[in-house]
Amino acid sequence: MELTAEQEWLSGAYLETYHSLMGDRRTRRTFDETVNGIIKAGTLVCQRIAASSAVLGAVKDGGQRVIRMATGESTRRSKLGATDLVERLQARGVAHLGAGGSAELWVIVDGSELRKPYAREMPALMSVRALDGKLVPGYRTLNVIGVSAERQGILYHRLFSSEETEFESESLEVQTALESVSHALQGLPAPRVVTWLMDSGFDDIAVWRTIWEHSAHLVCRVKHTERRLRYRTHDQGWEEGSIALACEHLERLASAQMQLEIRLPGQPRCKRQTVTAELSACPLELTYNAHVRRVEEYHEQHQALWLVQVRVLKSDWEPWLLITDWPVTDADSSVRILRMYRQRWSVEDSFKFTKQLLGWEEVQLLDLEGIRNLVALGWVAAGFLYELGVTLAWEEVQLLARLGGWAERPDRPPGKLTLTRGLRRLLDMLATQAALDRYRADHGSLPPRVEALLSHLPPPEL
Repeated sequence: MELTAEQEWLSGAYLETYHSLMGDRRTRRTFDETVNGIIKAGTLVCQRIAASSAVLGAVKDGGQRVIRMATGESTRRSKLGATDLVERLQARGVAHLGAGGSAELWVIVDGSELRKPYAREMPALMSVRALDGKLVPGYRTLNVIGVSAERQGILYHRLFSSEETEFESESLEVQTALESVSHALQGLPAPRVVTWLMDSGFDDIAVWRTIWEHSAHLVCRVKHTERRLRYRTHDQGWEEGSIALACEHLERLASAQMQLEIRLPGQPRCKRQTVTAELSACPLELTYNAHVRRVEEYHEQHQALWLVQVRVLKSDWEPWLLITDWPVTDADSSVRILRMYRQRWSVEDSFKFTKQLLGWEEVQLLDLEGIRNLVALGWVAAGFLYELGVTLAWEEVQLLARLGGWAERPDRPPGKLTLTRGLRRLLDMLATQAALDRYRADHGSLPPRVEALLSHLPPPEL
């Protein structure tokens, strides 16, 4: 069965980016139907992907076609490995971000677990952290998303395991990601200011060094408060000591309100509410080896930094400590750093959302490269959703939930089925609008009865 005109419009322009990787028409058709099937089925289970496709669902071995493509059995004339797909995904993300008018780009890097708690036969399973803190079998992923004022794009993805024969280290995986994204961003039109936003897992001199080598900035949450550096004291002098000691010389600059999921004293449970954060900062100077973890000889470098403390008032949370190379000298600059770090949280929410919506953790293959390739196909599907702008802010996620029939209740968050149903309704609306626009372009107007029907739609409040 051929794709309908609406389906071709919906995915065709986006998927054409990848078609030059394919050596034959059958592979291209299987690829298109697999990506659409992932979006429609909300899973990486191959049989369910095929069942959600009009083409693959109509043949006897539709699920096997997806498996053979993922494992490379049917793609010998194509370049559909995870590396090829991610390179093309990265190029698409850079082009999409470059088409925006913003001069500032925030790059969020995030390590995420792909958990398989009940798997025993899947290859190269390593121990990863479950949501309850326990260790379960699974894999690690490293993902990078770029965010501008009006656009977002996927810039990197890699699934790996410490149990692989060729695995060297997670720090090398991080360096590979940093170099890959930094070189790709050189293709953006100038001027473009890039800031990397990172959680405490990237509190690492080697990570910071690589970012600075590419003339980018950073905001990173502190993990190693014992790190030695110089800090400015209250009397404007400089002393050498740890970040923990530098905290004693923070200067209060501002307060800011923000929304947090938090339980304040006297409240029975966590809820999303407005809280006030007190922002303080202190200048630092870091001396580091520019060739850390490299074979070159020691080369001393100096970097001006600022330590920013975010303390949530009326809560028992430990203050957040952030390191940045952006000057933080007044209220506006301190609030800007908080806003940057909060954006990293928003993207982390979107990672969780797309992982749930597309069912990445449901992958079931006994070939590691096949697992990598199928998860990469899931990221290709996610790239389409990110370009639609439906994953980076909770307001948009909640809109999808309402489209799926969710009634807002604090004790009942929307589930996967509700979000998937809402996404399908949104995509159906886009496809319908495209078909109507195409008909108007070809015929000048819609048939009178259809036009009359559309003119009598109920008002928005109904």
